Amino acid sequence: MRMIRFSFLLAAAAVAATLGFAADWSMYGGNPQRTGWVKSEETFTKENVKGLKLEWKMKLEDNVPKQLNYLTVPVIAINNPTEKGFQDIMVVAGASDMVWGLHADSGKIRWKRQLEAQSQPRTGRAGWLCPNALNATPVIDRRSKSVYVITGDGRLHTLNYFDGKDRLPPIQFTPAYAKPWSLMLVDGWLYTPTSQGCGGAKNAVFAMNVEDPKRPVATFQATTTGGAGIWGRAGAALTSDGKLIVETGDGPYDPDAGKWADTFLGLELKTFKLLDYYTPANRAWITKKDLDMGCMSPVVFKYKNWELVAGAGKEGVIYLLDAKKLGGEDGRTPLYRSPLYTNQDVDYQSHGFWGAMTAFHDAKGDAWLLAPAWGPQATNSPKFPVTYDETPQGSIMAFKLDVKDGKPVLVPAWRSRNIGRPEPPVYTNGVVFSLASGENTDQVDASGRMYTSEERAAKPIGNAVLYALDAATGKELFSSGKTMPGFTHFSGLAVSEGRVFIVTYDSTIYAFGLGQQ
Repeated sequence: MRMIRFSFLLAAAAVAATLGFAADWSMYGGNPQRTGWVKSEETFTKENVKGLKLEWKMKLEDNVPKQLNYLTVPVIAINNPTEKGFQDIMVVAGASDMVWGLHADSGKIRWKRQLEAQSQPRTGRAGWLCPNALNATPVIDRRSKSVYVITGDGRLHTLNYFDGKDRLPPIQFTPAYAKPWSLMLVDGWLYTPTSQGCGGAKNAVFAMNVEDPKRPVATFQATTTGGAGIWGRAGAALTSDGKLIVETGDGPYDPDAGKWADTFLGLELKTFKLLDYYTPANRAWITKKDLDMGCMSPVVFKYKNWELVAGAGKEGVIYLLDAKKLGGEDGRTPLYRSPLYTNQDVDYQSHGFWGAMTAFHDAKGDAWLLAPAWGPQATNSPKFPVTYDETPQGSIMAFKLDVKDGKPVLVPAWRSRNIGRPEPPVYTNGVVFSLASGENTDQVDASGRMYTSEERAAKPIGNAVLYALDAATGKELFSSGKTMPGFTHFSGLAVSEGRVFIVTYDSTIYAFGLGQQ
């Protein structure tokens, strides 16, 4: 009888683990394509999200924010067989190199670790551009029960997400204080880009083979000098044929000299060979006006016979590229370039598209793209058939995919209510979850002086607000109002097992759900 029971438990654990792989929120954006589409979620519907409520919140008192860095977006592994039954385990990392494992259903702390960070020489003073702090959203490896975390000193820590203990010794991954972004794990390889030349490092994409005992590191430099930072919220995105896509920021542009400012780059996953690229025809103007595309991560998705790469930047236009040949034969020809949808004032700090977009197919099979727009819609842009109030602080702009003259195009569908500096949205089962950051994104005062992190944090434009929107119309179905008094900075949402998770600058985690269903 005991043997039968033991065999049954092993089988149940194997089934739960298999189901968990598909439903885990293991990295930023939910998957390597960075779609923000939770395909496995069935709890939320357009009819029931009005009943969302705050299920729990947890203030992580041990966390010490650094500049505008505080907590990473949570990553979650569901249905883990533990000593106390099957549990969903959440991991959150803090700016001061703290890491926590929590019970996702209650917020109770399962474990916490102060990771050791080696003291390294620092280049320049810390600020909101270069906080000298932990920055990259971790990634979970379900098969090895690991979570990978990069501390501020650039070392990779491999922890057992059940108990927080080291599975491997720490190892240098990126240069110290280089400001890496959200990690991606594919076939045993970890990827992360860096930006702003922080730590004196040249901006690049870094890769490590974590299954090789020596854990070698490969690098592709986006520039041989300075600039071309890669600072989209989600980091890199992956195509089905094994191509890593990133968007770079302002800087020198000279392909022959290895200088790739304001460009989409397509890299071979393991050799890091540059396979192709797309550079906008007006790249020089984009760079001159600091309208760089490095502030956005690309998203990869299927539409009819294409695999598309969608991206944007501060300029306020959206690009659709063919994943097989990003810029066509000359590297300068997209499949589609949209009209100007936002930022007619050419504002480099608080207008344009920021963070990452969301791509999904609805129940009818139609393909959609959601873009988080900062600032109002451009006056002369194509009209959205469905709109709500004016959007001086920002909105979610929703587009449907169509074909015109044999190529994919974006067709405006709806524009949401005013959302203060929206973070990248998440789609599931007919519902769009959107987060107003409430952050003061202004960087410079009227005299040309750059604001400090303390000044920006002291005067937010509002508080963080979670919205649930009807994915077909953009109609508001739920708002958290004043529930979260803090703001967010360069953050996002995690959605898993009927809950939406948010972290705010005051080091608090919030979990919204429908209660026991």
